[in-house]
Formats: sequence, structure tokens, C-alpha cells
Amino acid sequence: QSLRQISQRTISTASRRQFENRVPEKQKLFQEDNGLPVHLKGGLMDALLYRVTMGLSVFGTVYVVYKLFEVSMPKKQN
Repeated sequence: QSLRQISQRTISTASRRQFENRVPEKQKLFQEDNGLPVHLKGGLMDALLYRVTMGLSVFGTVYVVYKLFEVSMPKKQN
């Protein structure tokens, strides 16, 4: 019985913590007309993630084309 009360108390007090609602700030940021595409409006981390993703995509494409070219050539006989 007492264990049940303790567990209920810790669960109920953990959920009482209030977090600041930052949704209106984010809405203003993303609806602002500053000429940036929506996937870059989040700031530096969005730009960094975008560049890393594009770099990996370009590298992967070049690698696949290289491998296809390598496989399409007949092997030299010794």
C-alpha cells in the first residue's frame, strides 16, 4: 500500500513540471518572409545538416557511378 502511494506520488509530481511553450516563437520564425527555404530557416544546425546530407548524396552518387563503370568493364586476363 505505501509503495503504491510512493510510486503514484513520484509519477504525479514528475508530470507537474511546466515547460515553456515556444511554439508561437517557432511559428513566427518559420512564417517570416526572409527569402530562405523552409528547411534552412532553423538556423546554423539546419544549414549544417543540409550540407552534410548533400555531400553524402553527391559522394554516394559518384561512388555508385564509379562502381557501375568498374563492373561494366571486362576483367583483364593474365
